[in-house]
Amino acid sequence: MSSSQRQSDMQAARHGALPAALASSSPLQRPRQRRRQLGDNSWGYLFLTPWIIGMLLFLAGPTLVSLYLSFTNFNLLNPPKWIGAMNYVRLFTMDSRYLTSLRVTFTYVAFAVPLNLAFALALAMLLNSKIKGLGLYRAIYYVPSLLGGSVAIAILWRQVFGPSGIVAQVLAVFGIEGASWVSSPNSALWTLIILHVWQFGSPMIIFLAGLKQIPKELYEAAIVDGAGPWQQFRMITVPMLTPVIFFNLILQIINSFQAFTPAFIVSGGTGGPLDSTLFYTLYLYLQGFGNFRMGYASAMGWVLLIIIGVFTALAFLSSKYWVHYEDER
Repeated sequence: MSSSQRQSDMQAARHGALPAALASSSPLQRPRQRRRQLGDNSWGYLFLTPWIIGMLLFLAGPTLVSLYLSFTNFNLLNPPKWIGAMNYVRLFTMDSRYLTSLRVTFTYVAFAVPLNLAFALALAMLLNSKIKGLGLYRAIYYVPSLLGGSVAIAILWRQVFGPSGIVAQVLAVFGIEGASWVSSPNSALWTLIILHVWQFGSPMIIFLAGLKQIPKELYEAAIVDGAGPWQQFRMITVPMLTPVIFFNLILQIINSFQAFTPAFIVSGGTGGPLDSTLFYTLYLYLQGFGNFRMGYASAMGWVLLIIIGVFTALAFLSSKYWVHYEDER
């Protein structure tokens, strides 16, 4: 036998012996590997246990209880009694104030969300320019987002737009006497919309971060081609910012549908004048904690969840037509 044949036979034997050795040793190693993986998984589940317990106690449990109560006439004074879908039927057929709260809330969302985003984007573009003291200006403009949802700011807002507030005093200089935005059914809702627009800090910071990610070379090339500021904004800034706009839009829709504190403080907890500020969440609060109709309020909560889910789903479905990502070809 030649030396080359012997080498080939040795290599074949070596390659054949290796799978056999692995096959013979794998049954012994598998239990060890399984025990090791089981131990690692056990530690992971152990560290997750507090979060799982908290979720079951404070999220999953109350959610299921709320779903059950929405089909009962539970009112804190008597034990819950199953009435089927009567609460949901009553909402849309027998409760005119509920329909009013829907109209007020939809109006609020329709105006507050786009105005807030437009104002936040405008200020973000302003703060993205090269000006002195830029960090100070950013901090000043971000303050409203920290204070805008607080009770103190809502009280201040009621005073500013009240009969003796600064807005009424300024209008009095121009001969408009007795102007009180918060006590007029025609303007009370607009005071809350203005308050929401004033809370532009968080979306502004997100827009500013998005503007920082746009390559400067795109603007330089556009200037060389003769594009003006409006063309640059329309053809470069907006398309590159669509993912950020979409993110802010989703957050603002969800937050606006759940707005409660401004309407409660400005209207004194009544939704007035003449239900012009009767937000959905405020009416839910009045039914649950004012009239103690917990079953009815639970049904309202689930309808609100469905409404928010529908609007969020529509936003996601429409995003494929106007949101552009960098990795798209």
